[in-house]
Amino acid sequence: MIKVAVTGAAGRMGSGIIRRITQQDDMEVVAAIEMPGTPLEGRDAGVQAGIEELGVEIVGSEKLEETLKSSGAEVLVDFTIAHAAVETIKIATSCGVSVVVGTTGFTEEQMAENVKNIEKNNVSAVISSNMAIGVNVFFNTLKKLAPLLYDYDIEIIEAHHNQKKDAPSGTAMTAFEVIAEELDRDPEGVGVYGRQGMVGKRTKEEIGIHAVRGGDIVGDHTVMFVGEGERLEVRHQAHTREVFIAGVIRAIRYVPNAEKGIVSSMNDVLGLE
Repeated sequence: MIKVAVTGAAGRMGSGIIRRITQQDDMEVVAAIEMPGTPLEGRDAGVQAGIEELGVEIVGSEKLEETLKSSGAEVLVDFTIAHAAVETIKIATSCGVSVVVGTTGFTEEQMAENVKNIEKNNVSAVISSNMAIGVNVFFNTLKKLAPLLYDYDIEIIEAHHNQKKDAPSGTAMTAFEVIAEELDRDPEGVGVYGRQGMVGKRTKEEIGIHAVRGGDIVGDHTVMFVGEGERLEVRHQAHTREVFIAGVIRAIRYVPNAEKGIVSSMNDVLGLE
């Protein structure tokens, strides 16, 4: 039985993850963590998630270390915000707890800090900007297509709900990085984030990245390869957050036996090339 701690336990993703874990035969929720000083402290995590009582009380993140130790958690799942997740990963890894992280918006410095703590504490980790199984097939497809369409104009368009705080999305940025790497282009020099005014002629090297925010869009990502007289579009649409949770469950199963001291990706979880 895999013992799982969930941060952001009262949020939409956290509650959904808790519900799905309770449906599995090989894992259980042993800890539920929310923001420091949460007014939900003491409330049962199952009741908060809309299911039966689990006997697991929500606690504030200021008690994270003691909660991980007392609960015997083996894996911590984090879907929160970047600056909070960095501290969570630091504490969890120092406790010898493996991590599954779907939080987006990490800076390069924050990601380096995450990697350092995972390596230093020799724990297993899966970190992905998008846990959806289909999205990771989407990334894999882009990796294979980009070298074939190297001389096409490439544009990335993402759309999310009006409450999303970071832009472009982590998924869009991963798509950009995958394409840039396959085409041997410097990500620092080829990304163009939206366009306004007299921007001049488009260069063949640039990759456009555009963010749309509105309503309750769960997540749409489209990559356009535009050539002379034709256009190829690769698109992934998430209709429900359950697609992300399905990937989280696979990652939870994968991470206890994953190589320690490195960051695995959903490619590793899914066995993609």
